[in-house]
Amino acid sequence: MSRSFRIIRDFLTGAALLIFGLLIAARVNQPPASATEETVQGAFRVSDGDTLSLNGKRYRLKGIDAPERAQTCGASDARWACGEVAREQLLRLVAGGGILCHGRERDRYGRLLVVCLRGESDLNARMIEEGLAIAYPSRGVDYRGLEAKARDEGRGLWAGPFERPQDWRRVNGDVDGGGLRSFIHDVLRFFGFERQEEDLP
Repeated sequence: MSRSFRIIRDFLTGAALLIFGLLIAARVNQPPASATEETVQGAFRVSDGDTLSLNGKRYRLKGIDAPERAQTCGASDARWACGEVAREQLLRLVAGGGILCHGRERDRYGRLLVVCLRGESDLNARMIEEGLAIAYPSRGVDYRGLEAKARDEGRGLWAGPFERPQDWRRVNGDVDGGGLRSFIHDVLRFFGFERQEEDLP
């Protein structure tokens, strides 16, 4: 066995062990699902197109990913502030109160993943219907059918070219995370150990 072959073999073995260790560490530190469903209601504040806050706690709309506030969309000669438009739409949806949110899972930032309703109207679904968020199927929630309809009708984001929010964050920075932690979650997602939605800021 040549010396160069042994060096390559040892390097690959070490890299594999490192990745395996990271997978185990990240899996152990994964926030558990709540034992029971939590229900939240009140005068929510809107952080962006998929995040609400109430009494100092933040809540992430489950099953959707909206553009970041600083994100723009569209062709180079027709850019528009899709992130801010998404935030304004969610503001309109929660205006006037009467919003009831429920969920049992938390993301890696400790935020409760929620589906929010006004009466029978699903606000998460409304963001998808308006074309101002993309669908991320998760346990018990799948808005892909609504996304396909919005795409076919050219609504919101689907009216022109845009960068998926997750890709935009990868290039422009993760507002809630980054560094080694983001790398670990990317590796977890690649190997299928973690649902995609838990990587969404």
